[in-house]
Amino acid sequence: MAFTARSEKTRSAILTSARQLLALKGYQGTTIRAVAAAAGIDPSMVMRYYRSKEGLFAAAVDVDLRLPSASRWPRDRVGEMVARHLISRWEGELSDDLITMLLRSAGTNQAAVEHLREVFQRQLLSLVREIAGDGPDAGRRAGMVATQVLGVALCRYVIQLPPVVAMDGETLARVLGPVLQHYLLGDLDGGGAVVAFGDG
Repeated sequence: MAFTARSEKTRSAILTSARQLLALKGYQGTTIRAVAAAAGIDPSMVMRYYRSKEGLFAAAVDVDLRLPSASRWPRDRVGEMVARHLISRWEGELSDDLITMLLRSAGTNQAAVEHLREVFQRQLLSLVREIAGDGPDAGRRAGMVATQVLGVALCRYVIQLPPVVAMDGETLARVLGPVLQHYLLGDLDGGGAVVAFGDG
């Protein structure tokens, strides 16, 4: 389907409305009618562009963590640098609500679960391999990093656990950084060895 400037404007309005509702209500609480009403259009227009609620959801939650190359990061601060970057994606100048949408939706929608898995397998695992090497434990490292960053996002933005919400972004990055540092470069078997990084 060829899109005109007018249709692109409509598509943008639909996605904006869908993202706002998904962040607020999750997948189950977001309906085609509600999205259309928020966008000021007829529900048939939503179906025309996205065919189904599932199609709309997939378009609305196209998450890009925009993870930078870690090649110039100080070896002893890679955990903090990852924490700072992810927090900047979720608040501040780079803020978006996509991670909140996925977390709110994952409890009731398998598509959201699969999307979360895909985002972290494709994007986070690539960064972990750059930092820690493509060894046999790269997947485990990426998985453990994911437990921390998703757990923090869930508690800060969805559950809104007061002590976690109360921390400013700078403090949160400092607290989260050492944990991520361990999962990225520490010995996951309980010893003290450190994985080689850079010219190490």
